[in-house]
Amino acid sequence: VQLQAFGGGLVQAGGSLRLSCVASGRTFGSYPMGWFRQVPGKEREFVAGIRWNGAAPKYGDSVKGRFTISSANAKNTVYLQMNSLKPDDTAVYYCATQTTYGGSYTIWGQGTKVTVSS
Repeated sequence: VQLQAFGGGLVQAGGSLRLSCVASGRTFGSYPMGWFRQVPGKEREFVAGIRWNGAAPKYGDSVKGRFTISSANAKNTVYLQMNSLKPDDTAVYYCATQTTYGGSYTIWGQGTKVTVSS
């Protein structure tokens, strides 16, 4: 069972990227999953979350109005569409999933690096 994150890269400020998180080995039904990001020397930050069936999307304050999370449940994939990117969005982005309701995020992907140049 694993998650794989794809789609990072280098983009200019104001540009867009779409990240994908693909689950393999099992399906996760309506369990919550999330995107997080981390910059060296800083705490990991919650970016956005959704249930694998597409319900209950939510966002961190720093990305509201710019990022959109969505689910393609049949493909076992969650997307993070990132628009109006800023240099402060530069980080390694990770996806993770819970495997019980109300539990912690127990399965993590390998991370994909996003760099936003000014």
